[in-house]
Amino acid sequence: MLYEGKEYIINPGFQWGPDEKSQSKEFNILGLPLDGTFAEEINIDPSYLIPKPEHLSAAEAAALPLAGVTAYRALFSRAKIQKNEKLLITGIGGGVALFGLQFAVAQGLEVYVTTGSQAKLDAAIKLGAKGGALYATTDWDKELQSMCSGFDIILDGACGPNFNKILKLANPSARISIYGGTAGNMQNISPQIIFWKQLNILGSTMGSDKDFNDMVAFVESHKIIPIVDKLFPFDDINDAFAKLNEGSQLGKIVLAVNP
Repeated sequence: MLYEGKEYIINPGFQWGPDEKSQSKEFNILGLPLDGTFAEEINIDPSYLIPKPEHLSAAEAAALPLAGVTAYRALFSRAKIQKNEKLLITGIGGGVALFGLQFAVAQGLEVYVTTGSQAKLDAAIKLGAKGGALYATTDWDKELQSMCSGFDIILDGACGPNFNKILKLANPSARISIYGGTAGNMQNISPQIIFWKQLNILGSTMGSDKDFNDMVAFVESHKIIPIVDKLFPFDDINDAFAKLNEGSQLGKIVLAVNP
């Protein structure tokens, strides 16, 4: 966005509060419940504006904030990823998962993924993933097990009935960072797996102001470019939502007020 003639990106998490460990009761998100950015002009506290990384286009910068900070906190602040660790990311294609892949590859991790299509799996490998499996198959967990003996970290935004398979893929003392639940409630969870493997299950939501600033600095340092699936003119907003509902996108869908 433009402010006083300069380009900025917006930190969409307001009033995180003083505790880095969790958000305050006053925490809210731009667009939920406040009005969001589907507008030609918005009113926002300038303290939530961060200079746009120079290597990013306006569309790429618009794709970064919410998904980027969510992935960064889940991996760095919560799971505390380290170089050469083995990471599994579920649901490659979504914004958070893709940023997780880009951040982890830049940090030197060995990354594997699950996804719903071969095209998305191929794209993930081009972005640096070592391999992956299609979660529509019955034995996707066994496929991953054959590629990699186990995972030190797992980044998951689905949960649902397959979460027990994720627990089985985790190495002893692994960190499982959860940022969403698109597949619904976890089912048939074995507590024995959790306590015997000494697993760490970590919830993660958005990020603090520090997380956001650190994420932007990381993107600048490693020249990471957000994946934009398609840029829609503002007048075609209904078409953008229709594409989003299809679930076929790889990366973010961006609206341009003045394309």
